[in-house]
Amino acid sequence: MTRVAQKIKPSQFLLSLSLLSVLSLASFLPPTQAFMKTLKTDEAQQVLGLDFNKQKLSHFRVYWHDILSGPTPTSVRVVKPVSPKSKTAFGLIDIIDNPLTEGPDVGSKLVGRAQGFYASACQTDVGLLMTMNFAITEGKYNGSTFTVLGRNMVFTKVREMAVIGGSGLFSKRTPKRVNIKKGGQGRSDGFSFE
Repeated sequence: MTRVAQKIKPSQFLLSLSLLSVLSLASFLPPTQAFMKTLKTDEAQQVLGLDFNKQKLSHFRVYWHDILSGPTPTSVRVVKPVSPKSKTAFGLIDIIDNPLTEGPDVGSKLVGRAQGFYASACQTDVGLLMTMNFAITEGKYNGSTFTVLGRNMVFTKVREMAVIGGSGLFSKRTPKRVNIKKGGQGRSDGFSFE
């Protein structure tokens, strides 16, 4: 990781970071299915490895698109890295209003927006502090939001961030965590909410 980061310019690094944000992450459901469904207890236990007795569990899978350039960027740099020689872009801050879609293609059905910011907060690895409100605009949860806060180690295959609150249908049934799982090339970031 460090050797690769030393050979690229910060602008190339940020472009690569953006592309990774748009590349695939593995998900629990095929992209052709709806972006949410209520899982049966046995499905929940199998997918999440947890025992819920007879509680209902909703599982969300959405794709997060961080678009840094073009006519309508969804991520805007508000603070540059502390040093142009930084291997991790330490100090950068981007404000986001990223589309959440049902499938990995940015043109697939829009189901919400991720609004907030991320900051490069690690000097030794590519680690982001992320704060986002996920505003759902489709289906049963239309108008509901939840807030995600946590550390996102960009090159780690599986990452987890905490859900710290919510509104609407999430005010009392807030998801507990967000899992981000990486997959092969050609897909967008997938987020699973539990």
